[in-house]
Amino acid sequence: MSPITRPLIIGVSGASGLIYAVRALKFLLEADYAIELVASKASYMVWQAEHTIRMPAEPSLQETFWREHCGVERGGKLTCHPWGDVGANIASGSFRTLGMLVIPCSMSTAAKLAAGLSSDLLERAADVQLKEGRKLVVVPRETPFSLIHLKNLTSLAEAGARIVPAIPAWYHHPKTIEDLVDFVVARALDQFDIDCVKVERWKETEAEL
Repeated sequence: MSPITRPLIIGVSGASGLIYAVRALKFLLEADYAIELVASKASYMVWQAEHTIRMPAEPSLQETFWREHCGVERGGKLTCHPWGDVGANIASGSFRTLGMLVIPCSMSTAAKLAAGLSSDLLERAADVQLKEGRKLVVVPRETPFSLIHLKNLTSLAEAGARIVPAIPAWYHHPKTIEDLVDFVVARALDQFDIDCVKVERWKETEAEL
C-alpha cells in the first residue's frame, strides 16, 4: 500500500460544530481520498441537538448519511465504524494510515487522549497514531479554555499532536459560514500536506506557488 492510497482517519467527537467534520469529509471525498470514519457516542446527541437529525448506528447506513450531508454521492472511499468497535482495523498500529484528524474535538476527548485513555474506538485510534509516530491533528472547539483544557492540549502537543483550534481568519473576506469553516478545515488538512480546499491564502499568488 503506497502512502498515496493509505486512508486518513477522521474522528468526530461530541463537540459542537459538526459542520467542520461535514466540510472536511466533503473536500476529502471529492479529492478521492480513502476515509476511515468513527463518530463518538456523544456525537449522536450533537447531531440531534444541532440539526434535530438522528444519525444511524449501522455502518452502511451511516456512510449514506454522511455522504448525503456532505453532498458527495460518489467519490473517494468512505468506511464508517461503530464507536464501540475497539477491534476495528484502525485500532491497530499494523494498519497503516496517513494519520488521524479529530474534528471537532471536545475537551473531554482531548483530556482522554492526553491521559492515554482508550475507552472507545475514536480514542484508541488516536492513541495508536501517537504511539506509531503518525500525524494526529485535533481541532478543539471550546471557549473559553480553562487551565485544565490548556494543560491537556499542551500535553497532546508535547506528545506530537498538532493543535488546530477552530479559529477562522478574515483576510480572505468570508461571505458565508462555510467560508469561515473551510478556512479552518484547510489549515487542519495542511498538517497532512493535503491541499484540496479552495481558500484564499495570505498573499499567495500563482507566481509564488
